[in-house]
Amino acid sequence: MALPVRKNPVPPPPLCPLTVCMALLRGAWAPNVLWSLSGQPRRFGELRVDIPQISARVLSARLRELEAKGVVSRRVMPTSPPSVEYELTQLGQELVPALRSIVEVGRKLNVRGPHSVPGPGARARRRSAGRPEAPGQPATGR
Repeated sequence: MALPVRKNPVPPPPLCPLTVCMALLRGAWAPNVLWSLSGQPRRFGELRVDIPQISARVLSARLRELEAKGVVSRRVMPTSPPSVEYELTQLGQELVPALRSIVEVGRKLNVRGPHSVPGPGARARRRSAGRPEAPGQPATGR
């Protein structure tokens, strides 16, 4: 017979600061948005040019999330028609040195070649390595 699990009277520890910060950066395109804003304030359309692969919907969602977390500020410009400018807050500026470090490591990894860091789908390719191709399927060039 199993013993009953007792409730722990000690409260859980506070969230790890690293976990909190990485949760902010793991959002789709969040590091790219922060990087684009690190130089100067940018309007929505300028950010779309800076990050051409991002959809307007995702960019809008990411900007709202970053604003809610206090990393990005939004300012409506008194123009006709009104435009909105986004910039990093003081807290957002504190992320820039970390982003620069990540970029530098990325440059070093690029120098090593594309095969030094597994890309998306690498696990699936490893699992299927050695299996014959399905009949009628083109070779994948593994």
